[in-house]
Amino acid sequence: MHKACLLSLACMSGAIDLAAQEIIRLPAEDNWLDADFEEVYRIGSLTGEDWEQFGSVRKVAFNEAGQLYVFDGQADRMVVVGPAGEYLRGFGRRGEGPGEFRNAVAVAVFRDGRVGVADSGHRAYQIFGADGVFERMVRMGSEGGVRIVTDLLPGPMGESVFSAIGGRMLSSSWSRDDGPRNAPPHVSRAIERFLLAGEVVAKDTVAEGWLPPAEEPPTLDVGGVQMRFPIAPQKVFGPRMLPGVLPNGDVVFSDSTAYRIKVARPVEGVWRILERPLWPMPATDGVREAEKRRRLRVLAATPDDRLPRSNFIPRSPEEIRQRQRERIANLEFFDEVSVVRDLKTTWNGLIWVQRHGEEPGDDDGPIDVLAADGRYLGSFAAGTTEMPAAFGPEGLAAFIGADEFDVRVVIVRRLPERLN
Repeated sequence: MHKACLLSLACMSGAIDLAAQEIIRLPAEDNWLDADFEEVYRIGSLTGEDWEQFGSVRKVAFNEAGQLYVFDGQADRMVVVGPAGEYLRGFGRRGEGPGEFRNAVAVAVFRDGRVGVADSGHRAYQIFGADGVFERMVRMGSEGGVRIVTDLLPGPMGESVFSAIGGRMLSSSWSRDDGPRNAPPHVSRAIERFLLAGEVVAKDTVAEGWLPPAEEPPTLDVGGVQMRFPIAPQKVFGPRMLPGVLPNGDVVFSDSTAYRIKVARPVEGVWRILERPLWPMPATDGVREAEKRRRLRVLAATPDDRLPRSNFIPRSPEEIRQRQRERIANLEFFDEVSVVRDLKTTWNGLIWVQRHGEEPGDDDGPIDVLAADGRYLGSFAAGTTEMPAAFGPEGLAAFIGADEFDVRVVIVRRLPERLN
């Protein structure tokens, strides 16, 4: 492990400089880990109890007692199970009132068991107690333009959630009540912290992620109204914005085509970078055509109920397929193939980083386990384990799958404590 420090002139003269960054260079050689994890329990069955007949498992998470939270996006309901997989309680339903979901698009489960739900229909975060009882709403701010919701990450102290501009989009919406239809376009992919203590969300920026140069963000015609998105779509193979939150409140993220994991904290920004000498390959014409063929195969094998749908313009399955085929034919590619494809932080603060596989379009490559202090703990070979959907205390990890009837299944396994 090699360290370097980038300092400004102010830092070299003895003053404190918030731009100082420590760079830790990790080894290039993989040290393979055993992925033979003990299965603790699994839930989800077409012939099981009513509560475990999941339609769409949108989110899973653990609380500090090891209880698993499963949010079924199709039923708009949260199910909570105990450490042995036994049913404990359920809450939430579709509706218009407080504690009911008009359009629940993102969920964060805090360590103490409280839950925050971003509801774009109510234009608010709904807060539930650890017992599942509705407590209050926190209104979203009105900034104008299209509102894009990305994945929510719970703050360790329980009064905030984190989200990354340019992260995986969960929902896009617009309301006339939200002000002007065109908000200024983003100039970076910031990691934002949303403070939920008041009646209206307050936010600040923890770190600025790199936003690759792009064309003007697209506009969408809805009922004769032209609405502009605040950020352009990500190009194929382009660098993904992948954030995670550590137990001490720091955030980690990947925002580049190379293997560079950044560690940041509020006010200070990025203060450490973990690097492995794994570099992006060029996106040649052959690579691009192979990726188009792969996506067409995936589209043909996708059931109608799994097709991507728009909140703005409903379409039939065949219309969706035709539009997807046209979109694949006209894909825009980044000039390099990004190395990092996924990133998660564990309960105890380790960082799991997934690389691409043998093919550029393969997201299921090896998974590295890192510590924020710069230690490389090893890697899982491609195909030996999936990236967990959630990490919990005492080595618990949840994986989302499907059974032979395509019913959503959640499998909970126990990891070695040194990898959690």
